[in-house]
Amino acid sequence: MYNPYIKRLFDFTASFVGILLLSPIILVLIVLLSIANKGKAFFLQPRPGKNESIFKIIKFKSMNDNKDENGELLPFEQRITKTGAFIRKYSLDEIPQLFNVLKGDMSLIGPRPLLVKYLPLYNDFQKKRHDVRPGITGWAQINGRNAISWDQKFKLDVWYTEHISLKTDIKILLLTIKKVFFKEDINSGKNVNMPTFTGNN
Repeated sequence: MYNPYIKRLFDFTASFVGILLLSPIILVLIVLLSIANKGKAFFLQPRPGKNESIFKIIKFKSMNDNKDENGELLPFEQRITKTGAFIRKYSLDEIPQLFNVLKGDMSLIGPRPLLVKYLPLYNDFQKKRHDVRPGITGWAQINGRNAISWDQKFKLDVWYTEHISLKTDIKILLLTIKKVFFKEDINSGKNVNMPTFTGNN
C-alpha cells in the first residue's frame, strides 16, 4: 500500500513544504549563481525517469560554460566556480529537484537519475532501476555515493526497487542528512563526478 500511493502523497507534501521553508535560501542562491554564471542560475538536462520516460532535471548551476579553442567544454575542475564548489560541498545544488518531485518526475527517495546516453548500455538487471521514480537521494547515496563502482551502485539501486518501504525511505532520508552534514563518502579527487559509464565488460 505504501508504494506508490502513500509514497507519492509523502513526496508531494514534503517537496511542497520543503520549497516553502527553503525559499529564502533558494532566492539567495539564484542571485549568487546568476552573478557567477552570467545570468544562468539553473542547469537543466534530460534524464530518464520511471519506465525510462525522459524528463528535464533541474539543479543549481555549479559550473560555467567556458570552452577551449575547439569549442569543447573545458574540464570539470576548470569550469566549477567558487560558488559552485560551495553548493556542491553541501549538496545545495540538489535543492531545485524538489520542483521535479512536486511535478511527479522524481521522488525524494529512489535511484539517482543518470544520463540518457547510458540507457542502451544497461543489461536487464541494471534496467530494473527504472521500475520506480528516480530520487534526489537513494540507497546507493547512503552506501558510498560517488566513492563506489558502477557495479556496486547498480546493485544497490536495484535492491531498493525490490525493497521499497516507509521504513527504508525514512532510514535513507535520515542517513542522507547525516552524510551531507558530515560530508561523508564524497570523492576527494579533482574530478568529484563519477567516471563515465561505458557498459559492461
